[in-house]
Amino acid sequence: MKFKLLCLILLLIICSICGAQKPKSTQAGIADKPLFRDPVFDGAADPSILWNKIDKVWYMYYTNRRAKDTTLSGVAWVHGTKIGIAESKDGAHWTYKGTCNIDYDIENVTHWAPDVLEYDGIYHMYLTIVPGIFEDWYHPRYIVHLTSKNMVDWVFQSKLELASERCIDADVFRLPNGTWRMYYNNENDGKSIYYADSKDLYNWVDSGKKVVKDRGEGPNVFHWKGKNWMVNDAWRGLGVYWSDDFEHWNRQEKNILEIPGTGEGDRVKGGHPDIVVNRDKAYVFYFTHPGRTQENKGKDAYKTRKTCIQVAELKCVNGEIVCDRNAPVYINLNTN
Repeated sequence: MKFKLLCLILLLIICSICGAQKPKSTQAGIADKPLFRDPVFDGAADPSILWNKIDKVWYMYYTNRRAKDTTLSGVAWVHGTKIGIAESKDGAHWTYKGTCNIDYDIENVTHWAPDVLEYDGIYHMYLTIVPGIFEDWYHPRYIVHLTSKNMVDWVFQSKLELASERCIDADVFRLPNGTWRMYYNNENDGKSIYYADSKDLYNWVDSGKKVVKDRGEGPNVFHWKGKNWMVNDAWRGLGVYWSDDFEHWNRQEKNILEIPGTGEGDRVKGGHPDIVVNRDKAYVFYFTHPGRTQENKGKDAYKTRKTCIQVAELKCVNGEIVCDRNAPVYINLNTN
């Protein structure tokens, strides 16, 4: 009897030790599926993620679209909104916070595709401005620079002079030499990717040339696993590129997020990403139109306009980026 009791106690001790030594990935929260939906318009897209050092939470900035307003004709529903903000302590669970206060007032202004970063205690946003609400796509848009001390109230600094009067989707990356490079989509040149350079984040010199000739938008550049990567929205999932010099980009044969997933709100292609490299892991935050399935092709209604934000973990296999969007995402973003 004593021997059986001793064995039981020993077994409980062993189980307790094994439980305490679980891999870190299993201790992280499993990301919600979908990750986030805007409670006001149900049109969250184009996410950009940044740690808020003041409030000690992660902020997700996003374009909003008025998906719920079915009275709007053409593409007016993707215009006329402010940038939304969601917040999270770990990257796995997000709640709606509100909208940005942006010091740039023109009539019927539309805010698209924010890109945010922090440098030397100042937060910077590079934002696409559409000067109006339009029912079709072919109208001027441009990128402005804003700064903030609290990540909610943004002060206008300048309108950037870039390659054309139709430039969108800024993504700013710090090069190894310490200067800054902004990749963006020049819609007037086949929706290809151009870049501009800056030494101080305020004064920009445009390159005047395309570095990715393929049609696509929403470029996002990052360094991971010893390589420089770019992903963009290729409208058939995300195109993947790599470069040795940040100027000559080689396309990976296979896109990611092209094949529809099986999770809620994820049974369609993924679009306009933000990549968060955290510790040795990389996560792709992207948006979907859950209702744009094959049976709804050509339909324009709330169910095909609404969007949601999703997240998946990236893997590097044989020098290429792959992504299993159906796998549970164990995520607990480090703040250091």
